[in-house]
Amino acid sequence: MVRDARELRGAWATFQTHRYAEPAPDLAPFVSGYWFAEWDLRGQEPYRQKIVPYPSVHLTFREGTAVVRGPERGHVVRVLEGRGRVFGVTFRPGCFRPFLGAPVSTITGRSLPAAEVFGPGLPGGDVGEVCGPGLPRGDVEQVEAFLRATLPAVDPLAERAAAVVALVRAEPGLTRVDALAERSGLGVRRLQRLFADHVGLGPKWVIRRYRLHEVGQRLAAGAVVDWARLADELGYADQAHFTRDFAAMFGESPTRYAERYPAGEGDRRH
Repeated sequence: MVRDARELRGAWATFQTHRYAEPAPDLAPFVSGYWFAEWDLRGQEPYRQKIVPYPSVHLTFREGTAVVRGPERGHVVRVLEGRGRVFGVTFRPGCFRPFLGAPVSTITGRSLPAAEVFGPGLPGGDVGEVCGPGLPRGDVEQVEAFLRATLPAVDPLAERAAAVVALVRAEPGLTRVDALAERSGLGVRRLQRLFADHVGLGPKWVIRRYRLHEVGQRLAAGAVVDWARLADELGYADQAHFTRDFAAMFGESPTRYAERYPAGEGDRRH
């Protein structure tokens, strides 16, 4: 299959833009941030947008539709065509469970109408009303006002789950579930239940995702990588297992994936 040249070396930036904003302090316990994407492919072929997975739930607004998207186990591809825009709320890993009122694992790999979770009164309906270019605070505040009106009761387990995920992200040396259980003061089975209920993905998956995220960052920065040594650092039995894991999550080999980015971009968007 011939590769779309628009995937390479940041060429996707010629027809799409991405912007990000932080949540208000009172919403930060639940929301990690807001994002906005806009594209203009008029006169061009549709583009296959690769989206890599994180252990997060998103609330997205696009073309008059609000959708809750559960965490994904692997990369997904969304086809972009014509002209469009989408605004999203990213919830902290582990902190959507109080909104959902059910284990997050019940929506892993699924999308559902946002009204099924939040009820009526979702803001706007057209993403243009919710978020304009540059994510001006006035537009973000529409969504924040709605979230404040629907905030659930404090859930100590949600915060604990979020703290464990943050620990995984912050400490590259954590590569095993038993080590994570010990560091978090939980037994392995209790840790697995906490993640199924509040994160929607298992602790082994979360560990693997953040260690592979570090690989993407190194590749995008142009680092020369000793693959066998790196696989060992990340806790893999050998280089082949590491490469298979990366391809399963990102859809292609590490070096091929790195070709998508100019130096320094990392794997945040594509």
